[in-house]
Amino acid sequence: MTKERRAEAAGRRTVDSPEVLKALSHPLRLRILRHLGAVGPATSTTLAAAFGENTGTLSYHLRMLERSGLIEDIPERSTGRERWWRGVRGLDIRRPPQGELTEAERAMSAELHRMRIEEDVELARQFTAGQEESEGWMRGSRSLIHLTKGELDAFHDDYLALLARYARGPEDAPDDARPVLLRWFGLPAD
Repeated sequence: MTKERRAEAAGRRTVDSPEVLKALSHPLRLRILRHLGAVGPATSTTLAAAFGENTGTLSYHLRMLERSGLIEDIPERSTGRERWWRGVRGLDIRRPPQGELTEAERAMSAELHRMRIEEDVELARQFTAGQEESEGWMRGSRSLIHLTKGELDAFHDDYLALLARYARGPEDAPDDARPVLLRWFGLPAD
């Protein structure tokens, strides 16, 4: 099964435009997305309080995320000037091929990559330091296997399908569920 068919089968929408890349290349927007994914819907006021920012700043970044299709307004929950926001479910966010990006877009992509790597390194530190106190909530695996490029692509697609199978937002999760950060990457060992 191709990547596109797997994404469709899982009810996911692939997003790989430079506009989305631009929206993601700001640290506050990444924090907003993380908060909405972990805690659930929020307003610019509740996000401003959580992050120590002003509501005008948060409103601007929320509009940027909305324009990029990464978050959506919850009309049934919004009243008057207060708008409630939630992350859009079912997105498969992929970076556009480097050859299709302008120089400015490549710079944004590099900055996004740098921010994500810093976050991943910090998560690895937390994983190492918090094992004992995690009460079984921290799990990990490291492997070395021999794959063809096609098998690596299939493994990646299967991983995304597995994520889609278990994916749900905080508002749909059971009471005993917790937000869990998952990371997967593969790279040649030689």
